[in-house]
Amino acid sequence: MKLRRNDGDFVKERLFVEDSKKEIRIEEMLMKEFSTALCGGFEIQETPLGTRITIYTMIPGLVIGSGGEKIKYITEKLRADFGLKNVQIDVQKIRKPELNPLVVAQSIAAALEKGVNYKKLGNFYLSKVMRAGARGCEIVIAGKLGGEKSRKERFYAGFVEKSGTREFVLKGTAVANPKLGNIGIKVFIMMDKEPAVEHVDVEKEAEKVVEEVIKEEQPAEQKSEEAGEQNIEEAAAETAEPAAEKAESEKEEKDD
Repeated sequence: MKLRRNDGDFVKERLFVEDSKKEIRIEEMLMKEFSTALCGGFEIQETPLGTRITIYTMIPGLVIGSGGEKIKYITEKLRADFGLKNVQIDVQKIRKPELNPLVVAQSIAAALEKGVNYKKLGNFYLSKVMRAGARGCEIVIAGKLGGEKSRKERFYAGFVEKSGTREFVLKGTAVANPKLGNIGIKVFIMMDKEPAVEHVDVEKEAEKVVEEVIKEEQPAEQKSEEAGEQNIEEAAAETAEPAAEKAESEKEEKDD
């Protein structure tokens, strides 16, 4: 006797697979559109009000575009190609790019396309990731690295989990397209299980922002007047010094 699944479970599984495929296609489209912005990942959330997409990038200006033109273009494309309604796009800047495996992999790929030696790149980014505070890092570069035969090189430091849940292991991949052929890059970064939390004093930060705004809003005339007064004081000081020296020399001559 064969057990037959409930039709409702089959429909739920099929919808789940379709939604996953749709998210992958959206991420591929966003990665292609923002290939020069060094994007470190995307988050797609379905909310009652619509679809919220968060883009993590190194260069927010390239994602937003002049006057928000790029964001408007991407919003319209998501509506037309994927049928998304009420799309809200949020752009976040990556604070520590050294700890983002996708950014590291893209940086290595870009350098390989320019002809930089893969060993120098592997050791350089490995030390850079470890200095940034990672618990462990592994970089795998595979392809035609220096001849007609393909091979794989591995750069490793610290501790990286290889089994289990691996919830603290971040993974990023990229593909370089040099003249000899495609080269694949995989980056694994093991984060600390208890990362340090930075405590921020909200009142002090607010006071700093207010001071910066006041300085920016200060009229240009007032700034020029202050600069003119400062120049006058400096000139007066410069003329006073030689006058004082002259008076002292005359006094010494009289004494003699």
